[in-house]
Amino acid sequence: MRVFVTGATGFIGSAIVHDLVAAGHQVTGLARSAHAAALLGALGAGACRGTIEDLEVLRRAAAEVDGVIHTAFFHALSQPSPRVRLRILFGGRPAAIVKRFSTAAVEAERRAIEAFGGALSARKGSLVIALPTMAMAQGRPALETDYADPDAVGGLRARSEKAALDLVQTGVNATIVRLPPSVHDDTRLGLVTRLIEIARKKQMSAYPGAGTNRWAAVHRLDASLLFRLALENGEAGARYHAVTEGGIPFREIAEAIGRHLNVPVVPLSPEDAAKHFGWLAPFVSADNPVSSRVAQERLGWQPLHPPLITDLAAALRDVRR
Repeated sequence: MRVFVTGATGFIGSAIVHDLVAAGHQVTGLARSAHAAALLGALGAGACRGTIEDLEVLRRAAAEVDGVIHTAFFHALSQPSPRVRLRILFGGRPAAIVKRFSTAAVEAERRAIEAFGGALSARKGSLVIALPTMAMAQGRPALETDYADPDAVGGLRARSEKAALDLVQTGVNATIVRLPPSVHDDTRLGLVTRLIEIARKKQMSAYPGAGTNRWAAVHRLDASLLFRLALENGEAGARYHAVTEGGIPFREIAEAIGRHLNVPVVPLSPEDAAKHFGWLAPFVSADNPVSSRVAQERLGWQPLHPPLITDLAAALRDVRR
């Protein structure tokens, strides 16, 4: 297949590109810079210069391929265009900057999805969208048959999921791959990397309440395989969970961080957790257990790589050397 990938030089996207090329697909990645284009070349892929805000670029790229895998998303204020950054910074109260940033990021994602859909619908092309498990209802195992919950901590992304699934009615073979808060290897650990940074800075590893709320995790190479399988064999409208560990108690993650950093592990009240973790606090407190039964049974996805705590130990051991 001819495949276009956004976020193609990112932590997850680069693994997807490598997997696709190794499987014999012809891959082009979206590249923000000449450096990113060179990285794609080294992976055996072509490059299309632009950003996810360049909708005409996205339409042209999608019109030339059989399928699109969309993993790009604004994770930092430096990533949107200058015009959007100004609106985020000065478009209201300073205390609401995080909300304005999140809203702008989701709106850019939704417009990109619609651009891909317009290009792919005429020939019934495939579209795979990356979304977070944190957009699911909390407190019970999130199933792949569940829709995203707008009231969840990551619920803004429900708009993007709806935009993608609506495309099924236009002939697009659209599927969703949901990713947990920790997509990891032995160098990077998703949001757990941020937890480590906070623990190192504040010289303690904390958890909210009793720490019994659960996070899910997946190795990035297992995740990249699921994206390829969803592209090749996914059922239109299906949601697949790239999750190998469906419910790690948050306290276990905090204890592993404390053990390897040699700092105390401390429970925090909701008020103290909000101060300690900052913008990350709502995610830290979320109870987000996840099932990946459909991905394993229907796509034959068989995860093979190390669990989170093993990679956490390796990552911190390498830092200490």
